[in-house]
Amino acid sequence: MVIYIDIDETICTHKNEDPSVPRDYADAMPIPENIAKANQMFDTGATIVYWTARGTVTGIDWTEVTKKQLKDWGCRHHEVKLGKPYYDVFIDDKAMNVKDWK
Repeated sequence: MVIYIDIDETICTHKNEDPSVPRDYADAMPIPENIAKANQMFDTGATIVYWTARGTVTGIDWTEVTKKQLKDWGCRHHEVKLGKPYYDVFIDDKAMNVKDWK
């Protein structure tokens, strides 16, 4: 099973919640319980791909910051992808909201 997991507001949070102010992703704070859930899926054989829209709007390359955070936070994964499109609503037959992640 291949599982794509968003990063921001899924496995980490940010001090600044104001969408009109650009985020400094380097200040992200991990959500340990969600990281543990993702790691458990990794441990059971799922392919974990972290996919983020970091830099999609601003054009800033957050690749190295993101990879370092995932390492520092202990996120086990197979791949990290940036370039996820920015959107307000994602409709998909296979989507799960982080609020429903149990």
